[in-house]
Formats: sequence, C-alpha cells, structure tokens
Amino acid sequence: MEVTGFAVAIMAAGKGTRLKSKRSKVLHEVGGRALLLHVIAAARTLVRAEDIYCIVGHEADRVRAAVAFTGVNFVLQEVQLGTGHAMQVLKAHLQLPGNRAPRHLLVLSGDVPLIRPETLASLCELHLLESAAMTILTAVPPDPTGYGRVLRRSPASPEVTAIVEQKALTREQLHSPEINSGIYCFNTEALFSKLSMLSTENAHGEFYLTDVAAMLVADGRRVVALKAESVDEVLGANTIAEAMHLDQAMRAAAARRLMAEGVTIFRPDTCVIDAEVSVGPDTIIEPYVQLLGATQIGSDCRIRSYSVIQNSTLADNVTVRNGCILDGAQVGDGAVLGPYAHLRPESNIGADAHVGNFCETKKTTLGRGSKANHLTYLGDAVIGAGVNVGAGVITCNYDGVHKHTTTIGDNVFVGSDSTLVAPISIGDGAYVGAGSCITLPVPADALAIGRAQQVTKEGWAAKRRAAGTAAKKV
Repeated sequence: MEVTGFAVAIMAAGKGTRLKSKRSKVLHEVGGRALLLHVIAAARTLVRAEDIYCIVGHEADRVRAAVAFTGVNFVLQEVQLGTGHAMQVLKAHLQLPGNRAPRHLLVLSGDVPLIRPETLASLCELHLLESAAMTILTAVPPDPTGYGRVLRRSPASPEVTAIVEQKALTREQLHSPEINSGIYCFNTEALFSKLSMLSTENAHGEFYLTDVAAMLVADGRRVVALKAESVDEVLGANTIAEAMHLDQAMRAAAARRLMAEGVTIFRPDTCVIDAEVSVGPDTIIEPYVQLLGATQIGSDCRIRSYSVIQNSTLADNVTVRNGCILDGAQVGDGAVLGPYAHLRPESNIGADAHVGNFCETKKTTLGRGSKANHLTYLGDAVIGAGVNVGAGVITCNYDGVHKHTTTIGDNVFVGSDSTLVAPISIGDGAYVGAGSCITLPVPADALAIGRAQQVTKEGWAAKRRAAGTAAKKV
C-alpha cells in the first residue's frame, strides 16, 4: 500500500481544551493506545517512519517520549496559532540545510484513530490521478453542525470551490451536508506558496489551513475531494465522551474481527479487547475478560470471566480460570492457570504446568508439567520439569538491597509452607520437608529439613485446664 513521493505531517500540537485534561490531546488512549499511535500506524502503511513529521506543541516532551520508538520526526510548534501556522512551522523545518521537502504532503490529524490506511491510500491515488494541488477527505455525518463544510462545483463533480468554517456559513450553506475531515493531500510547492498569505482575521484569530483551498481555486489550481466510506473513521476526540465513543467502536471492531476468525466471545459487549490483540480459532472468551496491549492467544484456549491479560503470549490449549491477572507473561501449551493467579512480568510457564489458587510468579520459569497449586510466591526462580511446589511456599528473593535467584532442578518436591532463602539451589529429585526454612544448597536426591525439632509434653493441656478451673473457684 506504499505511495511514492509523499511525506506525512501529523497535527499533534493541540491542548484539547474541551477534554478538561492536563495531558496532550493526542496522548489520550482509545483501543489500548494513544490516539497519536493509531494515526502513526496508519501513516506507516503508506510511507517510511523517516518520512513522517509529528508537529508537537502542548506537552511536547511527553508526546515525543510516548511515540519516539516509532522512529518518526518531530517538529516543534512552540505557540499554537492554528493549522496554517503548523504548516508554516513545518515549511521552515523542511527548508533548513540538509532537509528536503517532498513532492506531495499528506496532512493528518493526530486525534483520528479510526482512519483506515485504505482510505488514505485512495486519497493519495485520487490526488495523483487528478493532478490536484489539494485533495480533501470529506464525510457526510447525520448532523454536520459544528463542522466546516466542503462546497463542490456541482454535486457530481470532484472539484471543490471552498471550505467554509461553521461560523462563516451563509443561511444556504448551513444545509450543505459534506464536512471537512481535516485530512488533506497537497502538492507541496502549491501549499508552501500560499502559507505566507494566510491571515488571522477570523473568529478564532488563527491561521486556517482551510483558507488555502480558496486561494488555490482563485489561481486556477485544481482542488478536489474524496468522500470517506464511513464518517466514523474521520471523527476526532474533542471531548472525553467522544474519545470513549471511538474506544467503544474500536473495541467492538476488534471483537468482530476475532469472531470472524473463529473465536467464540460470549457477551462481547462486556469484554475489553485492544486493537492489537490476536487470538487463535476455537478459543473461548467468557464475559468480562480484558485482553490488552500486544497480547497473543493461541487456539483452543479458554479464558474465563474476570481475567485480565496484558502484553502476554499464550500457546494453544491453555486454560485461564476465573480472575487471573497476567502481565508480560509467556504460557506454554496446555498450561492451567488460576483461579486468581497473578503472573507478573517475565513469568514463563511451561507446557502442561499448573499455577493455581492465589499463586504469584515474577521473573520465574516454571518447567513442563510442574505445579504450584496453592498460595505460593515464586519470584526470581528457575524451576525445572515435574516439580511439585506445595501450598504456601515462598522463594525469599529479596535481601533488602538486591534480588537473588532460586534454582530448582527437575522432579523436586517442595513441601508446604517452606521458605527458600535465595540465592539457593535444589538438585534434581530432592525433597524439602514441609515447613522448612532452607538456607543451604540441597544436593540431588537428598531430603532437606530445616525446622525445629518437635517437643511433645504429655498431659500438659489437661494440667493447664485444671489450673484454670481452680483459679476461677477462688
């Protein structure tokens, strides 16, 4: 879907006053990631990251930090004086020594997360096909009130005569249904030639990029428009309510996509599924499940209600019982988790392993077929295959300053309520007696018991009760 001769400019400098938030507008999240990241992802299907320019302003440092990993460029608009001013700032940047302006420029808004790459590709294709100086993406919403209107030469013509902001509409133009999405293609030379002519003599005292359309038409340059298939894909997030509408639409689309691929989702309206999540066929997702971030789930799994799985990878035939929390975990074929297990980052659960009721793992490898079924904490541990970890076992991994590793070999039995004080190793086939505090290495096939010797005093309880009865009679 790549297009040649284009660079992409993304408007990401605004504060988003109506959001009533300190954060930059483009950092508010829908579908599990920042608005701006959705737009960058769409742009990346058309051009290379180095051909994308994010124009930042409000909370610029935070915006840079949030999306720097994408490899895009940043241009600072220190004072936000409108969309036309943003292009003036970009022009100055591209004219610096060592930089080169592209032949064509695709201009996007940083708050339109549902924009489809296919729509952008069609916009660029029409721009080239029509040899246009400017090509505008439009839409027809049920109620166009509040939006700038695109006026065509005739209803059937692709040619545009002007873009008119809501406050400047005449009585007749109020009924024009087609709105400006704020997404454009420009011949860069044509755009840059008009930027110095923009004026702030308007209702907001800003430089409007939309004024360029009328200037180009007046010069006899070709300005055309393409209508988007769906108005939803060009909607921005100007309020929290609008952002949540987009979030709901995106998550509903993710659920529909997964169901079309053979995934059963009971009550999809109750589930929270991020846009990047992938799930294999014949997996069943019960109500009130959250699948977040870059989570990948294999085939024939069952994810039971109230589980939250984030940035984790599950192989095939995995069972996640009710109320489990996974974050940055890897889970092998046929493993069984929960109920109410907590797998923290760098947990690596082997095939056919069990992590049961109220167990917590952190930076731990649990080998094939090993089991920790009840009330156990396993942190900074490497555990072999076929190990049985009893109820209430703790790997004591932190000495108050540093973390230390517990290493357990294959086929080890660790008795209930044992504490393993790291750094420590337990050899293959060894046994640890219940209630032990193990501080020294345990050789293979050994039995280690680290508890005080039991003392039994015959008749002690009867004498105590008798003494208590005598004291009450006095």
